[in-house]
Amino acid sequence: MSQPTPSSSNEGYQLFSTQISDLISTHSSPFIYVCDPANPRVTTSVLRNVLQDLTTNEQRLQNTTIAYAFVDAICCFTPRVFYDTVINDLADWAPNWEEGCNNWNGLDEGGSTASRFNDSIDGFLHGLKAIRKSMGRMAEPKVSKGKGKARASQEDLGESEFRIVLVVEKAERLKDTLPELIVPLTRLDELTQAEVTTIFVSDIRWDNIRPPLGAAPDPLYLDIPSLSKQSVINRLAALYPSPDDASCSSPPFDPNTYHPSLRPLYIHFLKVLHSVCSTFLGSSSDIDELAYVAAARWPGFVKPILDDYKLAIEEWKERRRKKRRRSNNEDDAMEGEEYEDREMSGDEGYVEEELMEDDDEEDPMPELNPPTQEILLRLTRLFTPSFTLALQQLYPRLTSAHEYATAPQNIPPDYMLSIPHKQAHAIMSHLNHAERRGQTDESKGLKTLPRMAKFILVASFLASTNPAKTDMRMFGRGPDERAKRRRRKGGGTSKAGGPAAANKVPQRLLGPLTFPLDRMLAILGVLLEENDVENRLPIPGMDFQVNGEQTELEISRVAVYAQVNELAFMHLLHKTSPSDKLEISPTFKCGINYETALSLARHLGVALNDIMWEPV
Repeated sequence: MSQPTPSSSNEGYQLFSTQISDLISTHSSPFIYVCDPANPRVTTSVLRNVLQDLTTNEQRLQNTTIAYAFVDAICCFTPRVFYDTVINDLADWAPNWEEGCNNWNGLDEGGSTASRFNDSIDGFLHGLKAIRKSMGRMAEPKVSKGKGKARASQEDLGESEFRIVLVVEKAERLKDTLPELIVPLTRLDELTQAEVTTIFVSDIRWDNIRPPLGAAPDPLYLDIPSLSKQSVINRLAALYPSPDDASCSSPPFDPNTYHPSLRPLYIHFLKVLHSVCSTFLGSSSDIDELAYVAAARWPGFVKPILDDYKLAIEEWKERRRKKRRRSNNEDDAMEGEEYEDREMSGDEGYVEEELMEDDDEEDPMPELNPPTQEILLRLTRLFTPSFTLALQQLYPRLTSAHEYATAPQNIPPDYMLSIPHKQAHAIMSHLNHAERRGQTDESKGLKTLPRMAKFILVASFLASTNPAKTDMRMFGRGPDERAKRRRRKGGGTSKAGGPAAANKVPQRLLGPLTFPLDRMLAILGVLLEENDVENRLPIPGMDFQVNGEQTELEISRVAVYAQVNELAFMHLLHKTSPSDKLEISPTFKCGINYETALSLARHLGVALNDIMWEPV
């Protein structure tokens, strides 16, 4: 999709744009903290637009030169990378591979290279001063003549007209990666003795990353309020491509998918999409995520309209062909025969050109018009259930928007508006069921895993779902005793009948719990002992006399630990403990959902609901 137009780039951020513009164009605060818990990336883009407008508006700045740099705290994970990124961005310097990828290192008065600015914080401060000095030479001084103290004061005045703005995106990551830089960055104005403004943009409060002992000064707080529904829709509508945008005709989408006549339909589509997805994304929906889902579902939503339009065009062409054949008389028989010969020979380009150029006021070419209110309601009823399914796949990035839009189960049938409503609803329900079945069958990619890896995933799901205090009751007895206990529990009268018990949310819906590796291995041993004894091959030279002795040997093998590391590398398990502390037992979280675990358990012959504390 295209970039938003300048008039709509600050939609919903007008107050913030005015505040930040006034602060930077006048005597700015040395440290500003911007908190946007909903859309920090959009706030950063608005901030970039404001700085770009200020640098091009010389009258607003009163001939003051502004140099700004944007730094991502995730990408700049070392101090040297951070220093180089800031200095190069401020100097508008792009390292060139052919020239050795050298960073900007400044020039002294003789024109030779000065020094490196990425060795330490002291070198970084010298780099900021070198940037200020270099830009001061480029700026024209107001008064070029003077002697003694008068001339020195004029030079100082000229240097004071240069201002540096440093914007740190995702500033909360500095606490984990570069905690030693937080205090110097908040005091750059004081350390460099120049006009330097540091702006932190984050989705958490400053109190969560504030250094201890009051080492950093209190910032100027700018809190971004939640966007209204209309503001979100307006920003999404601004991404609608223009007719001359190259992305409109890029495959695999139809060139008319983003036709200007379909813009009202697209706005209606966004309203329905926001109403459905905001329930899951929160009241202040993530604009980027909504735009991603819209890009995946819009081609399918508009396909019935385009099918009817193509059918109308074909009918119009057929009428024009018949009328043209009837209009051929004896005087232009040769022209008519030539046209029919070209049509029969398959020269479709000539025929299409002739039909399009021949205007007829009585039968003009059909136009692509917005659908009627009845068709809008019908499309809304048919496609609304598919928005939640798309969000489940696209929000965790299990697939891309392009792959989702071109998947066969996500493409509606041809000429769906000509199909009776009940039949069309049944077809869409079947497609949604196929999509849901494809989502729940995530084990399609896990079928190639070894059998032990599948048991590890099921054991990890149980460890992340069942409370640790229930392990002895769930796994400390046999399957028959567990079934009896569940029948007794279900047949009695519940004693905890209060509102808290009625409103309790199952753990599988709240997310996975952290579990130690030892607990998961214990659950794995129970699963192997009850469901995998008959499938094991005998070990030559080994005679096991005690029940569970072979299972104990199996779970203590190095291959099991290697399989755990491999599953963590595949993000099917998430390691939560630090890797550098060997004395601590590693802890994990399960990375698969209930549907995937149930599919794996059925493949292994494990009754998953019987060993879940809160079964479905």
